[in-house]
Amino acid sequence: MLPIVTILGRPNVGKSTLFNRLVRSNKSLVDDQAGVTRDRMYAKANLNGNDYLFVDTGGLGATEDILHEEVHEQVEIAIEESDAIILVVDFNGGRLGVDRDIAARLRLVSQPLLLAVNKTEGREKNSAVAEFHELALGDPIAISARTGSGISELTQELCNCVPSKNVEREDERPSLAVIGRPNVGKSTLVNSLAKCKRVIVADVPGTTRDMISVPIDWPGWPITVIDTAGVRRKSRVKEVIEQYSIVKTFQAVSASSVALLLLDATEGIVEQDKTIAGLVLHSGRSIVVIVNKWDKLSKYEKRLFNRSLSLSFSFLPKHEAVRISALRGTGISNVMQASQRAHESAIVDLPTGKLNRFLAEAIDRHPPARLRGRAVNLKFAHQGGRNPPVVVIHGNLSNSLSPGYRRYLSNYFAEAFSLIGARIRIEVRASANPYA
Repeated sequence: MLPIVTILGRPNVGKSTLFNRLVRSNKSLVDDQAGVTRDRMYAKANLNGNDYLFVDTGGLGATEDILHEEVHEQVEIAIEESDAIILVVDFNGGRLGVDRDIAARLRLVSQPLLLAVNKTEGREKNSAVAEFHELALGDPIAISARTGSGISELTQELCNCVPSKNVEREDERPSLAVIGRPNVGKSTLVNSLAKCKRVIVADVPGTTRDMISVPIDWPGWPITVIDTAGVRRKSRVKEVIEQYSIVKTFQAVSASSVALLLLDATEGIVEQDKTIAGLVLHSGRSIVVIVNKWDKLSKYEKRLFNRSLSLSFSFLPKHEAVRISALRGTGISNVMQASQRAHESAIVDLPTGKLNRFLAEAIDRHPPARLRGRAVNLKFAHQGGRNPPVVVIHGNLSNSLSPGYRRYLSNYFAEAFSLIGARIRIEVRASANPYA
């Protein structure tokens, strides 16, 4: 499971600049495809071989004297939901009242805490951090998020105190993450899965702050269901709650084999449903869309919902949509069957001979665009990974393939191999001799 690292601090101390510096070589959790948010407030980064989820918070406090109530709530949420905290202060601004108030609360936490003194470019390190020892948060680290000075020391210290947590399984059970907006029936669905006839279930706590894993011996297919953790603290700071909810959803998806996206039929499809679907798409996990409370809709409402469903999630790979009532337990068998098909698509073997035959067919139907008059010659394809399935294509000028053409090849392969719920990732390897 990916550790959550939250960046805290007053406005204009350089939190977002530090965030962008830390994740500069990694894609955001989201991209420009339809249904995927462009918000850069949460991103995955790999530091010295360790994976982390970084959260960039808004500025804390508008005054120098006291912590406002909303600011206090933001700090409390960050403390409860994070595995580590980076407090950013501004060298040029000195130790302001808000910094001291935040530090007083952070001194009581058990999570690893790093104090980063930003905007110290051109300054001698020891003198730059001297006055910030008064905050009593350990040894301050002098950085410049803008120039990159001191970042390697900060990241090394983070890796030392918060090693990336790999999910270790005692068996090879596929894992299903139940995800969705609050109050759509996720826990009810997990309970329905656990209470099905002939199912043996035992509650096994994972990291209790984050998620609960429930092993279920479904006939012929033993699995583990991951119940997505919610943000525990109630707060009027709606943006912060939603931010951490999305981050924790990504945690659950990253630890799973298949994501079960649960929708509430009575509320319709909202933007956050599409945002969560975009997170699954970016993660590369297979997806099954589940419509809960289907029994509460009239025939006319069902027709309208089906039309909205096909339009809202057109950016997803071909997938199954299952209608259920988690409370009544109807449709649960269909959920399991769809999940099994999605899992099989994620771990499918793609024979090299078939791949190259389908590649030739795809090129014959729609050849790639020429590059400055030169033909792009795609010569050979082979499988490069599973969950998600990866196809590596070799050829000359292959790096010039547009995102649209790569999606075309991905969809063509998925259709040819009858995949459901899984998108094939296309990787290219250019020939050393572009004229070969």
